[in-house]
Amino acid sequence: MPQPSALDQLLTTADASLRTLFAAPRASRQCPTLPLETSDLTAAEKAQSGALMRVNHVGEVCAQALYTAQALATRNTALRAQLLRASAEETDHLAWTRQRLDELGSRPSLLNPLWYAGAFGLGLLAGRLGDKLSLGFVVETEKQVEAHLQSHMQRLPAGDHASRAIVAQMKDDEARHARDAQAAGAVAMPAPVRALMRGAAMFMTTVAHRI
Repeated sequence: MPQPSALDQLLTTADASLRTLFAAPRASRQCPTLPLETSDLTAAEKAQSGALMRVNHVGEVCAQALYTAQALATRNTALRAQLLRASAEETDHLAWTRQRLDELGSRPSLLNPLWYAGAFGLGLLAGRLGDKLSLGFVVETEKQVEAHLQSHMQRLPAGDHASRAIVAQMKDDEARHARDAQAAGAVAMPAPVRALMRGAAMFMTTVAHRI
C-alpha cells in the first residue's frame, strides 16, 4: 500500500476530528445490550449511571484523538492500519456510550473539544517518539482504561444492565488492543510517564463526571 500524501493524511485527520466531535457516531457492531434485560432505575441511579457513562464517552473521544494522531505520526503502513482498526472499534464504543447517555437523559461532556485537543497532542507526541514507544503508549493507555472500566463495573447500579453490558464489552476490546500493541513490538513506558498518564486521566475523569 503506497504511503498517503501529507495532504491526504491531513484531510483524513481533519475529517476524523470533525466526525468525532460534531457528527452522530455510527457503530459497525451491534450494541451489546440485551433487549430482554430492562434497566429500571431510580432518578438517583440514572444520574449516577449518566455521570459514569459521560466519563466513558469522554474516554472514547480521547481514544479517537489518540489513535488518529498516532496513525498520522507513523510512517509504517502496517502500524497505521493496526491503529486505524483499533480506532474503528473505538468508534463503536463512542456510538454505544452516546446512545446510552441519550437513553439515560444525560449529556456528553461540555469540554469534549478540549479533551480531544489534549489527547491528540499526546498521541502525536507519542507517535513522533517512534513506533515502539507509540505502541508502548497504546499498551499503557489501554491497561489504564481497562482498570478504569473495571472500577465502573463496581460503581454502576446493579440494575443498569444496559450500561454494564456496554462497559463489559468495551473492557474486553481495550484489553485486546493492549495485547495487539504488545505483540506488535511495544516497549514499556518509563514509570514517571505512566504516573503522569494516570494523573492526567484522573483529572479528566473527575472533571468529566460533572461537566
